[in-house]
Amino acid sequence: MKKTISFAGLHFIVAFTVAYLLTGDLLIGSLIAMIEPMVNTVAFYFHEKAWQTKLLKKSHYSAPASKTISFAVVHFTVAFTVVYLLTGDALIGGMMAMIEPAINTVMYYFHERIWQRKEQQADHHNLLNMMVCQH
Repeated sequence: MKKTISFAGLHFIVAFTVAYLLTGDLLIGSLIAMIEPMVNTVAFYFHEKAWQTKLLKKSHYSAPASKTISFAVVHFTVAFTVVYLLTGDALIGGMMAMIEPAINTVMYYFHERIWQRKEQQADHHNLLNMMVCQH
């Protein structure tokens, strides 16, 4: 859950900034920034659960680049839909769907690398503890 929350915080900051710059409207920008990341956070959670299956986790597809591309598709779809529903403007929806997910996709990649490093360090630490306890 910590991983999802950390991504949600980053996502909110990016969504608000892009939405406000595109609309020039503080209220619409704020609504987009609250709703779009919430929907994407739920999508991120289920995306993460899917990628934690043994089949995907142990495959070559578990590389951060593959997961990033997969989530980019989900993110684009959510961003366009939310912004279009809030503004009624397909152009703003399309622009938001291109810009905001692109920024968040780059952020997702680095976010994923950081969390994978943390998991590897925890696994290494647990292995060392098991070895010490056996002696």
